[in-house]
Amino acid sequence: MKTIKLLFALFLAVAMTACVEDKVYEGPNSIDGVTIVPEAPTSFDDIVVTATVSGLQSVKSATLVYVIDGQVTQVPMSGNGSTYTATIPAQPDGTKITYNVVIENEAGYTTVSKDFEVTVGDKPSDYTKLVLNELFGAADSDEGKYIELYNNGDDPIKLKDVVIRKDESDAWTGLADEVIMPHSYFTIVGAKGTTPRGISSGFSAKKSVLIELVAPNGTVVDKFQRGEKADGWGNQSLSNNKKTWSRCPDGTGKFMIADGTLGAKNPDTGEEDPTVVQ
Repeated sequence: MKTIKLLFALFLAVAMTACVEDKVYEGPNSIDGVTIVPEAPTSFDDIVVTATVSGLQSVKSATLVYVIDGQVTQVPMSGNGSTYTATIPAQPDGTKITYNVVIENEAGYTTVSKDFEVTVGDKPSDYTKLVLNELFGAADSDEGKYIELYNNGDDPIKLKDVVIRKDESDAWTGLADEVIMPHSYFTIVGAKGTTPRGISSGFSAKKSVLIELVAPNGTVVDKFQRGEKADGWGNQSLSNNKKTWSRCPDGTGKFMIADGTLGAKNPDTGEEDPTVVQ
């Protein structure tokens, strides 16, 4: 009889332990960490949000919730096990983003992380890395003439309020949405207003000319000069260059006569032009 009572007592203890374990098992999951990459996003970066989750229950759903200017956006997070990710698309410079992560497990419990904040902040543009890279004035019509810029730096350069002056007069001004990415090209095609974003002046391949690249603060950061001003730019007749004047090698070299490579890498060398002031 004592043996039966003892076995019954052991059975009750095991049953009670199982009940306690079941309650723990059916509890909420934990969100152990929320990180973003990059940690200091710019307006050129998508923001990847990663949540690390633990718990005895499987995750039924993971949701990234972010708020910009009062507008709430919910994005399903992908992943399995303990790691879930979602992306906030790139936002304008100065945008403040508040975000959190919501986890629902198979037992129906919901866990919400604390709120996080990040502000999009662009690095100041380094206009000393911006150069005139290729110039072509020998096209059959003004629509085909162009000036190419190049970014020698490792960060994007915003072209807003960058000015190209031709013969000491403003001929083109960059807009807010115009950006040149690191080690990349930006082309300005068309002369005399023949294209929507072309230069407003003519550009001859057989006359004296001065092209200046001016930063928003008014500093001339690069220039191309062929011939001399004399009594006025464009009044000096010179040999007709049917090719381009290109920096050889690309982005850093002297201006040389070379085959055109609009929007692509310049040749490493070309033909010297003694009429170009280097």
